[in-house]
Amino acid sequence: MSHVPVLLNAVLDSLLPAQHLIDGTLGAGGHTRALLEAGVTEVLGLDADPMAIEIARANLSAYPNRAHIVHTSYANMTAEAHRLDWKTVDGILLDLGVSSMQLDTPGRGFAFRADGPLDMRFNPDGERPSAANIVNLWDEAELADLFYKYGEEPHGRKIARAIVAARPLSTTQALAAVVERANPRRKGDKIHPATRIFQALRIAVNDELSVVEKVLPKAIDLLRPGGRLAVISFHSLEDRIVKQTFKLESTDCICPPRTPICVCGHKARVRLVTRKPLMADDAEIAQNPRSRSAKLRVVEKL
Repeated sequence: MSHVPVLLNAVLDSLLPAQHLIDGTLGAGGHTRALLEAGVTEVLGLDADPMAIEIARANLSAYPNRAHIVHTSYANMTAEAHRLDWKTVDGILLDLGVSSMQLDTPGRGFAFRADGPLDMRFNPDGERPSAANIVNLWDEAELADLFYKYGEEPHGRKIARAIVAARPLSTTQALAAVVERANPRRKGDKIHPATRIFQALRIAVNDELSVVEKVLPKAIDLLRPGGRLAVISFHSLEDRIVKQTFKLESTDCICPPRTPICVCGHKARVRLVTRKPLMADDAEIAQNPRSRSAKLRVVEKL
């Protein structure tokens, strides 16, 4: 089981040449394998998902001394790099969000095309609450706020009310059915009414946005001068964090516009390699529809 690496050529162009790289979201190992085949000396691959780690180990078995695979969140990349005695690295890749293999495994509860338990944890053995915990224990106001904040769902309050009335809910299709009854699909709708709800739950279950906010500055710390950080995002909430962080880190002074003299002392640490995100072309989208919403932003350490 594997997924097609998204924006692979753009990733290779952005990060090569390099000796030591970190793939913070290893998945099935597709990006890492391509980087190793292209001449990268060693890659440190991290993933919070034990299923992904198992698959990646098999897919990267031809590189036993060059692919260092660790079951942990990319939030721990600095400590794991130091374990290898890497004080700095030449590049870091983050492919954010959920992978195709997670979506295509009903038992993980990330999608509702097939029925499965309401789980959605990247690490099922970790301490984070499952989606079922949130759906069945949070009150109506908390659910409505969650759906609006992380799903950008305008009908979140109505959906939250319907969920509370239908509890307990334990499976993905049961939840999707409740959402669709509360907010029926309208003519011309391109996505199922439950899509944004599942996105919001997944983000909350894994604390995804908070982790991204904290990790990006740490990733820049770990780069050598001239090293690059490449981040692929799939929805506006992730991309907004990446864009704003990269803008901040590439700006010398962040004082209010009318301040007569700089008093903040802020110094740029990176330059923008991509002022606008790189996106998949028609050929890649035809081969891998998941790439349609992917955006790649890259910075280089000063």
